[in-house]
Amino acid sequence: MERYMPFIWIGFAIVMAVCEASTTQLVSLWFVLGAVAAAISTIFTPSIFIQLVVFLVVSALSLAITRPLVKRLRKHRSTVSTNADRLIGQQGIVTKEIKDPFSVGQVKVLGETWSAQSEITPVKVGAKVEVLEIVGVRLIVEEME
Repeated sequence: MERYMPFIWIGFAIVMAVCEASTTQLVSLWFVLGAVAAAISTIFTPSIFIQLVVFLVVSALSLAITRPLVKRLRKHRSTVSTNADRLIGQQGIVTKEIKDPFSVGQVKVLGETWSAQSEITPVKVGAKVEVLEIVGVRLIVEEME
């Protein structure tokens, strides 16, 4: 069994690399590094216990070292600004009645017509509204007093 361990560790590293490549999340990169280190450790020791310890230590260290970097990169990627963001806080005019919070009407904001929903109350045609947020392709509006 001991002479097959380099192949087992390299095979495990390949499986983890394929898992990593098939996802958009960083979930197994640390195990790839740990398995490669364990495969290298087979050159120095036949002890499977020591190889396992090397695998665990390198995996944990690589996770601890790269985790803050990964979190920072994800934080920058999670916010996607669009031109539609400029509509939030703008005023518009209802062009198709919004009968209740579950129905969809239409609102003209900055010269463009958008599908819209009201959070709470019905809104009649011609009423002035303020855009509170954008959900998908719909504006969430509130009637202005």
